[in-house]
Amino acid sequence: MPNSFSAGDSPFYQFPSPAKLNLFLHIVGRRADGYHELETVFQFLDFGDNLSIRRTTSATINLLTPIEGVSNESNLIVKAAKLLQEKTQTPFGAEIKIKKVLPMGGGLGGGSSNAATVLLALNLLWQTKFSYNQLAELGLQLGADVPIFIHGFAAFAQGVGEKLTPVHPDESIYLVSKPNCSISTQAVFTAKALPRNTQKLDIKAIDNKNYLTGYHNDCQNLVINHHPEVAKLLAWLVEYAPSRMTGTGACIFSRFDSEIEAKRVQALLPPSIKSFVTKGVNQSPLHQVINHLSIE
Repeated sequence: MPNSFSAGDSPFYQFPSPAKLNLFLHIVGRRADGYHELETVFQFLDFGDNLSIRRTTSATINLLTPIEGVSNESNLIVKAAKLLQEKTQTPFGAEIKIKKVLPMGGGLGGGSSNAATVLLALNLLWQTKFSYNQLAELGLQLGADVPIFIHGFAAFAQGVGEKLTPVHPDESIYLVSKPNCSISTQAVFTAKALPRNTQKLDIKAIDNKNYLTGYHNDCQNLVINHHPEVAKLLAWLVEYAPSRMTGTGACIFSRFDSEIEAKRVQALLPPSIKSFVTKGVNQSPLHQVINHLSIE
């Protein structure tokens, strides 16, 4: 990838759009505006979508690979590009292609990651020079998970997910499995049965290595009570490895000591279960690309 850009149309550049895990997810209250107060640890995965982006001298934002079932205008990719364009008053536009591998409704943050990748990539390609904090403020308008993808470090998150403290969990091997269903985040957070009063944690006292013991996902019981596919898969996986639902589901992550063992269990899954084996990483793969680019 070249390290400098001309003033005209650019070639396409490749930017990863990684998945995330919520290693745990506690709901500690609800604000007056209806948003939930959360405590969670985010960690990135070395796996995700890939975006190809080029800067154009035309001001048009053009998504060349529409996602089935999602109109371009409601796609967070397009929304993110137009939001940055509006806030910076840049004369440039963009053409964007996505290779989509992350499942929708899986709790892996795919849409939020896509939005963050667009904001970071176009901030670079358009040379708009917004800081990470400025981009995170924009991203929060698009979704509560966007700021973590903007900042790109594993973090203990508070508030609606925007107050971030760096942490360093083990970079474990994970088998991530998705049952044949999708979960609506809105439906989970509006459910009357959702716990909303978990005791707040002291960041200084939490275990910075193993978040699969001593912590939990407040959304998990609600989801498995309404989605037997999730309940069945989780019950099966915990026989092989510590396993938990990520975010509002439906994906479940299982921690293994080796890639060989994770793939052995993956091979036992029914064909209807989509899955992948990957590694948890404490720096976003996107930032590993962004940090190696410079603009003259």
